[in-house]
Amino acid sequence: MYQFLVSFTVEPDHREDFVKAARRTAEDSLANEPGSLRFEVIADEENPDLFYLNEVYSDVDAFNTHASGPYFGAFFAEAGAYAQGPTWLMKGTVA
Repeated sequence: MYQFLVSFTVEPDHREDFVKAARRTAEDSLANEPGSLRFEVIADEENPDLFYLNEVYSDVDAFNTHASGPYFGAFFAEAGAYAQGPTWLMKGTVA
C-alpha cells in the first residue's frame, strides 16, 4: 500500500469551502478509482486554518492514476484559490 499525509493552510473565510471540496474529492475518488482505499480530511485540533489529507492507495500506480484524474484536478482548481499547499508530511509504501 502507498500512503501519504499532506497539509493545507486555508484562509479563514474558506474553511468550509475547503472541507466541502476535499470531502467531495474523497467520495468521488473512493467510489470511482479502484486503487483508492482511504481518503480522510482531518482538521488540526489547535489551528482551525490547518487541514490534513491522509490518503491510502493500493500502490503508487493507483496514486498516479488519482493524481492524473478529474477529481484531483477539480480539487486543486477550486482549493488553489484559497489554500496553501500541499505540504508533504509523509509518503511511502507500508512496510
